[in-house]
Amino acid sequence: MKHPVDVHVGMRARHRRWMVGMTQQQLGEKVGIKFQQIQKYETGMNRISASRLWDIAAALDVPISFFFEGLEGAEALTEEAEASRRGAQGDLLADKEALELVRSYYAIPEAQRRRLFDLARVLSDAA
Repeated sequence: MKHPVDVHVGMRARHRRWMVGMTQQQLGEKVGIKFQQIQKYETGMNRISASRLWDIAAALDVPISFFFEGLEGAEALTEEAEASRRGAQGDLLADKEALELVRSYYAIPEAQRRRLFDLARVLSDAA
């Protein structure tokens, strides 16, 4: 059975990998493992060791703490594990269009990005 923390850490790794536009193959090559192992980490099937998490964090250019952001109490862990079991159907970043939109958004200079964010918020409130 998958441990909810392993699932959470794997999901965070997958999201970050997608955000930087890296494939499982590329990440595997950077940390010296096969892409199949990356797949197992991302699904929470295999637990990531501390040293491997260190390597993955360096390859994805994030601090170790990034992988644990959003973890709270046992209730949240149980809900997250259940969502993962169902295939994370509500995972917005699993949608290629949404991922492309997020990448494009972060490519915009910060001042302009903030104005775009404010505009999107106003438009969504009006809908």
